[in-house]
Amino acid sequence: MEQCDIAVDIQGLSKRNKKKQLLLPLDYHLSSGKILALCGGNGAGKSTLIRLIVGLIKPTTGHVTINGLNRKKHKQLFLKQFGYMPDDFQFQKSMTTKETIHFYSKIKSIGKTRYEETLEEVGLLDKLNEKVGNFSKGMNQRLLLAQALLANPNILILDEPTNGLDPYWVKQFCDLMLQAKKNGQTIIFSTHDLHIAEQIADEVLFLSEGEVISKTPINQYRDTGLYETFQQLYCNSIQEK
Repeated sequence: MEQCDIAVDIQGLSKRNKKKQLLLPLDYHLSSGKILALCGGNGAGKSTLIRLIVGLIKPTTGHVTINGLNRKKHKQLFLKQFGYMPDDFQFQKSMTTKETIHFYSKIKSIGKTRYEETLEEVGLLDKLNEKVGNFSKGMNQRLLLAQALLANPNILILDEPTNGLDPYWVKQFCDLMLQAKKNGQTIIFSTHDLHIAEQIADEVLFLSEGEVISKTPINQYRDTGLYETFQQLYCNSIQEK
């Protein structure tokens, strides 16, 4: 299936539970081949937005289409459009790297050559026979990234992908994402690290307490920098409340 010009179309999307509003209504359209960073502090709504986009939780209002597909109407095709990396997911500890990646490869109908290539990209090919229960936080994150990359999806949706990564692997992650963009893939990722967003993102959504307080192309932040911009936006949003 060909990619649409609009990779992710968000219309009136919101989420509320019994206690609070987790995400205020949001409209956003992400073009194909772009990298979007979701930035904000703890509890800002980044993970909620990502889970809504991939369909893990149901919205209170609004809907999302990915490459023109709606999850309700085209569930199987919808799920094939993206690779998803959740935040802080724990694999089965008794399984080896090879067993784990083979499990995901079978689900996604991926051959051995591709899964070995993907493990090499994330630096885990030499850990095939090691149990993932022995992995560090960073190694677990890299394996999570590998399963998201496996099928060469049109879109990558990654929740805090650099958490636990050392500086070398943060740089490798940035390089992988920029290469994915060159290959025509679209990327959405959340991060606390504004330096990473500044390095690779085309667009940034700043969130605070479930509200998008700014959405704009990253080149509009070049003069002040993302950190200074976020500090100002966050202070302004707190004062208004």
